[in-house]
Amino acid sequence: MTYTISRDGQEFGPYSLSDVQRYVGTGNILLTDLARAEGTTEWLPVAQVVGTIAVAPAAVPTAAYAAPTTQYPDPPNLHWALVLLIGIFTCGLFMIIWDLIQALWIKKVQPDTKALTYYLIFLGFWILNLVCSFGRIAFPMSYRLANHVAAPLAGLSLLVSLAVLVLMIVYRFVMRSSLERHFNTAEPVGLTLGPIMTFFFGDLYFQYHFNRINEIKRAAGLTRPY
Repeated sequence: MTYTISRDGQEFGPYSLSDVQRYVGTGNILLTDLARAEGTTEWLPVAQVVGTIAVAPAAVPTAAYAAPTTQYPDPPNLHWALVLLIGIFTCGLFMIIWDLIQALWIKKVQPDTKALTYYLIFLGFWILNLVCSFGRIAFPMSYRLANHVAAPLAGLSLLVSLAVLVLMIVYRFVMRSSLERHFNTAEPVGLTLGPIMTFFFGDLYFQYHFNRINEIKRAAGLTRPY
């Protein structure tokens, strides 16, 4: 029997069982990838497929797919498309909240991470920027006062907006680093996060992988509530 491997919408193969074993061992196939057996239509996590194969110890290191000694809380498991949909309907407010939920979770499993710290700093500047924006609308200044303070306020608002953007990018890459460290050491599923996707999509990109990781944990019987 052969297997077709799927990653990020691209399909590879078909591969024999021994090929799947070998490529998992070398890291070319990840446990987070999906596999479909020849003649079937169901996609399963590679971790579940490997678990049904008699694996030679020399071919696939046990540490690559062994259950961790400590059972960690599952990542947030709201489907990434639903996160996006709710975010659109709430004008982005839900995305801010979901970022916080993700940052709080990584702090639970990686206590030394700086992701939550950077996110809280970002959140503070985001709120400040929001207050400044609404303040200019809700409390219009007199013409004379505006002449004296309009330019400084515009400059301050620009700086705050720039700080929000920079801190958001910093947070995303610190979060990326923490996630890769956790899911390649404490819970080794071979997670690799691309810098371009991290830069542009951040929380949605993380959530997509959280959903896949939770599928793997369910298949292995390792799911655990918060």
